[in-house]
Amino acid sequence: MGRKRLITDSYPVVKRREGPAAHCKGELAPELGEEAQPLSVDVSVDEAELELLRQFDLAWQYGPCTGITRLQRWHRAKQMGLEPPPEVRQVLQTHPGDPRVQCSLWHLYPL
Repeated sequence: MGRKRLITDSYPVVKRREGPAAHCKGELAPELGEEAQPLSVDVSVDEAELELLRQFDLAWQYGPCTGITRLQRWHRAKQMGLEPPPEVRQVLQTHPGDPRVQCSLWHLYPL
């Protein structure tokens, strides 16, 4: 018997050229449909608040979050008796027109 085959044996090896490139490995590409924005866009939304909202998006116990806003998801979880964090609702109500706050992590991806 020969060696055990791996799934990667099915695919050809692709070597990428190393050299100066516009895209650095540590940088993220701009999101779909978004323009590159200056760093000081809006300082009214705190990073801690955005992290709280990201954690709310990733919490599976409040149900799916694709296709609805964070506030709609919060109200649905409240109606179902799931006790969503009140801090999330407070942040959502303080920034009503900001899509970074109102929309979930996956709002740019098609359903």
